[in-house]
Amino acid sequence: MSLFNFFKKEENLFDESVTIENTRFVVLDTETTGFDYENDRILCIGALILQNGIISIQNSFEVYIEQDHYDKSTAQIHGILKAFVIQRPNELEALQQFLSFLGDSIIIAHHTIFDVTMINKALERNGLPELTNKRLDTAYLYKKTLIKSHLFERKDHYTLDDLADKFDISKKDRHTALGDAYITAIAFLKIVKKLKEKKEINLNYLFK
Repeated sequence: MSLFNFFKKEENLFDESVTIENTRFVVLDTETTGFDYENDRILCIGALILQNGIISIQNSFEVYIEQDHYDKSTAQIHGILKAFVIQRPNELEALQQFLSFLGDSIIIAHHTIFDVTMINKALERNGLPELTNKRLDTAYLYKKTLIKSHLFERKDHYTLDDLADKFDISKKDRHTALGDAYITAIAFLKIVKKLKEKKEINLNYLFK
């Protein structure tokens, strides 16, 4: 292998026959006790299948996880209380259920690194390997839709609320894992539509 080829960035991850439409995406969100990767825990994982431009509500995934860790301050945001009356599996059982639902799908989330890192830390605690799924971030993808101009001030950080406001998406179920996953799924479809208006795009383009 020549030095040039060694350092050359991989141009395409997917064959041209793999389209945005026929790809199985899993759009996910986690509600957690906080933002500390080591000490905080996942309270709930919500996920939806997105394929052929359709958000499959009837095949959604939602699991509340039994735990000892509890933070009153974050409970005010997500509303998940320690004594929440519902049958909850332990962390390992919840992860196994989630992995079965996820399969080898491409993950979509808003600020994906947080959700994926929290899940990976939970997997590590339970002796399971990290996720190897390819992943997309709607916070990053949204920036691709913005006009590059000195007249337009771009923010470094776009929240899910920013995208919901921009695309006129209802925030009725905001701060529930499944509700946020649904908002993220709609935002992703709107982003792809907006990108297609500017140029012909494919799955590889979303990863560049």
